[in-house]
Amino acid sequence: MSDDGRADAAGPAGPAGPAGPPRRADAVGPQPPARVRVTAPHAGSPGASARPHPHAGREAPTSDIAGVYVRSLIRSQLRLGIVFAVGFAVATALFVLAIALVPQLDTTFVIGVPLSWLLLGAGVYPLAITVGALYVRAASRNEARYRSLVEEE
Repeated sequence: MSDDGRADAAGPAGPAGPAGPPRRADAVGPQPPARVRVTAPHAGSPGASARPHPHAGREAPTSDIAGVYVRSLIRSQLRLGIVFAVGFAVATALFVLAIALVPQLDTTFVIGVPLSWLLLGAGVYPLAITVGALYVRAASRNEARYRSLVEEE
């Protein structure tokens, strides 16, 4: 049966799903492949319980010291993320505060728009890009230190 409740001309759906529309004998050109329904394994089936290995293609940390290194890396990256997020929030607040404390920016117009609006609308982007680039650089440095420690083992 099709999705709208009518019987398909090609017959009932097999184990792979519906057979698709019937092919015309006078059709010219290549025919599209038959449609196949792809589903997730049912709960309790052998394929459903198989989880991907977290260290696929790499050697898993087997010693206690390797676990300490991994936890240290995770803590270091979390600390770095928090520091940069707070730093960005503080820098943005100071940027807005500076614009609010300089009233001359409201009386200066560029292309009919107050300069304070332009600074608020476009001035935060260079700050965000700079903070993001510095974060990526520091995070890469942390990971390089972790790799050097793991390779020394």
